[in-house]
Amino acid sequence: MSKRALITGITGQDGSYLAEHLLAQGYQVWGLMRGQANPRKSRVSRLVSDLNFVDGDLMDQASLVSAVDKVQPDEIYNLGAISFVPMSWQQAELVTEINGMGVLRMLEAIRMVSGLNGAGSGGRGRIRFYQASSSEMFGKVAETPQCETTIFRPRSPYGVAKTYGHFITRNYRESFGMYAVSGMLFNHESPRRGAEFVTRKISLAVARIKLGYQDKLSLGNLDAVRDWGFAGDYVRAMHLMLQQDEPGDYVIGTGQMHSVRDAVRIAFEHVGLNWEDYVSIDPSLVRPAEVEILCADAERARAQLGWEPTVDFPELMRMMVDSDLRQASREREFGDLLLAGSW
Repeated sequence: MSKRALITGITGQDGSYLAEHLLAQGYQVWGLMRGQANPRKSRVSRLVSDLNFVDGDLMDQASLVSAVDKVQPDEIYNLGAISFVPMSWQQAELVTEINGMGVLRMLEAIRMVSGLNGAGSGGRGRIRFYQASSSEMFGKVAETPQCETTIFRPRSPYGVAKTYGHFITRNYRESFGMYAVSGMLFNHESPRRGAEFVTRKISLAVARIKLGYQDKLSLGNLDAVRDWGFAGDYVRAMHLMLQQDEPGDYVIGTGQMHSVRDAVRIAFEHVGLNWEDYVSIDPSLVRPAEVEILCADAERARAQLGWEPTVDFPELMRMMVDSDLRQASREREFGDLLLAGSW
């Protein structure tokens, strides 16, 4: 029989790529949905005929128990979160409820459905759990690059909540013998990234400026440095983590650092424009507490999982710009049809 996987956050960037990957591996894939009117369900619309959905909410313990009991999954991937870091200063309590307590509620649902009462009571249980941890947990970094043993110094409510989710996952592994792992994923992007994230904000603006829809791009800290990779590569690492004999936590990243300025330059150069003619700095977009440098040491993942990234950063930015050029062109064609009365 094929394995069953339950994905929270299936309509997000990572959830949609992971669903595609698991379907290709022969899985039955279930998505946890908080109501059927999810505005981002279009991200997985082409997969809907191959997916199953179950009601559930990371803020509602009973709904998670019901969902896990109904699906009886072999693997659970907890990708559901409020993932836009700047929002965590405006809605710190909500972000903590979902990104922190939501992890605990899912772990509790697994524990209850699996009948795990102590480290020796149920072995590792049948359900394997993946928690989406974050490089934001490293925050004001103690060392560069960052690896599995680097201490956490989160600099945002988002990072703090993710740190709680990471440690409670480890605690349930140690307390109940649960097969529970965390992937400390560094920044990963794609054409499916939300428009509020800086890489997608850049690629969208470049496409619109090239087509004459937009004049300027406002950004915050151009000197912030990140380790950016392709989301499609990173979901492979998630799956590999749950296939190991023993559960463990892994850092996932490319090991290559690039600044926001690099991202801007690559994107504008791809369409033959000079970025300095179009980019302005808006101080209001600078974070209250900035994370200046993030860079992954993913040697453990390479050695133990056999994982390697396949898309480098310049290729990623060009991929995103090309996708947004196609999207903006389609929108213009559609608008022209409406104006001409041909639709």
